[in-house]
Amino acid sequence: MAGWYLDPAYDALAADFGSLDAVFALQGERLTKDPLSEVVRVERDGVRYYVKRYVGAGKGLRRLVGRPRVKAEWQNLKSFAKWGVPTAPLVAWGLERRTGTFVRGALITRELEGTLDLALLAERGDPRLADRAWVDKVSRQLAWATRTLHDQHFTHNDLKWRNLLVDQAGRLFLIDCPTGAFWKGPLLRYRMIKDLACLDKLAKRHLSNSQRLRFYLQYRGHARLAPADKRWIRQVLGFFEGRE
Repeated sequence: MAGWYLDPAYDALAADFGSLDAVFALQGERLTKDPLSEVVRVERDGVRYYVKRYVGAGKGLRRLVGRPRVKAEWQNLKSFAKWGVPTAPLVAWGLERRTGTFVRGALITRELEGTLDLALLAERGDPRLADRAWVDKVSRQLAWATRTLHDQHFTHNDLKWRNLLVDQAGRLFLIDCPTGAFWKGPLLRYRMIKDLACLDKLAKRHLSNSQRLRFYLQYRGHARLAPADKRWIRQVLGFFEGRE
């Protein structure tokens, strides 16, 4: 049984995006491919769309129980939108099961025009990363978005610079969150620290210590460090020790 939904705003694209069969038949520019999924980019009427097609439910136990990875991804993007966290607009989504077992699924997002990911800016040595005012503007948005997720007891689990897009106006968007999930208690704290540590991986190479500290204070909503903050920072800095 297949369940598929196309946002009514895109009904004019029903021939291409109106069913799972149509979506899996689409030809486009392949951007990524792995054993579970592939991403292709297609253009219609001058607008580009990213089509992510899954042929596996996920790794480990997710192959047998729990949400398939594709469902987690579209539900997480919907949650971002509900919480006011800027993300890529969902165009269509759905999956197919056979005798209760996941067969395939897909989601389509509309391109965020004029955006680049922060990892690419760092790789290129983009001068905006040397502009303190620009960095502060992006830092404040990222701190708010990260805090918003964490206040919902949700963590991204892959909060790296490559999953952070910025446009020409310096507006920030969070994308690509198939492994994000809700947590409680010590596991929530551990995952929150992991999110912050993932962000700091490139920050420590491209930003000053004062900029990194300012981001943390923005995230915590504090004007200055408290004893508890110092413990958090030590855990963030030590999270990947021995694993890199």
